[in-house]
Amino acid sequence: MKARWGVALLPAVLGLALNIWLASFPGQNPVLYLRASLGILLLLVGVILSALTCLFLALDAGQEQRRADLLSKAGDDRLRFLRRLDHELKNPLTAIRAGLANISEAPGEDARQEAVRSVEMQVMRLSSLSANLRKLADLEKQEVEHTPVDMVELLRESFDLARSQAGGSRRLSLSIPEAPWPLPRVEGDQDLLFLAVHNLLDNAIKFSRPDDRVEVRAFEDGSSLVIEVADTGAGVPEEELQHVWEELYRGQAARGIPGSGLGLALVRTIAERHTGQVTMRSSFGQGTVVRLKLPAVTKR
Repeated sequence: MKARWGVALLPAVLGLALNIWLASFPGQNPVLYLRASLGILLLLVGVILSALTCLFLALDAGQEQRRADLLSKAGDDRLRFLRRLDHELKNPLTAIRAGLANISEAPGEDARQEAVRSVEMQVMRLSSLSANLRKLADLEKQEVEHTPVDMVELLRESFDLARSQAGGSRRLSLSIPEAPWPLPRVEGDQDLLFLAVHNLLDNAIKFSRPDDRVEVRAFEDGSSLVIEVADTGAGVPEEELQHVWEELYRGQAARGIPGSGLGLALVRTIAERHTGQVTMRSSFGQGTVVRLKLPAVTKR
């Protein structure tokens, strides 16, 4: 690095040396039309070249630092991911080992069947985790379809599915404007967009309480379509908001609630693959609003 800065200063040093050398020949130092001696001109050219080189090196050093910061962040993210994965795998594997021991030591048929059901449940949990991890990895590299998607129909289908899964334990509502015109379509992959909306609804139901409200709202915002899923559940602590989109992250409220911590990570990736964005606002103890914003097809 020091050698590079030395090279940057070389033109200025050379210009200064030539200026001193020409000044040692009185009367023989050519004068240009601009009434500047050739030595002064060479000095100025050297200083300018050095300044430009220093600027280039400073910008390059800044880029190198940014690259180093990105690599460091990627390393930290990977380490956090591996720790979370270890945690997510350790619990069901421990339960499976305990279940197998209970099967062999069960005093009767009922106890054996209960142990088998416990093992099957943990195997399904691991299978779901594996499937979601594979889906997330595929999403980041696979081609996304670009066909017009009727978001009104998609929202209604997703809402009906969520309502049937909630079984009346939550007060669900869907608000879709019809005047002065229907919601615009979104160009993208219908299955992926359905998965994103379903995951947001599933999350709102999962982290709310019986008789809490879950509202789905959709509206236009300029050239975008906005989908909001709001609930009156427990909310997310402020210090956890920056982590909720990370793979396998599970906050305090998620303890004891089934899930892999990949639902919101999938939503974020789907939004990004559709050149959209997803954000969250939450007040701990009051509720949460998640906003999915997607580019809309402007033709009506």
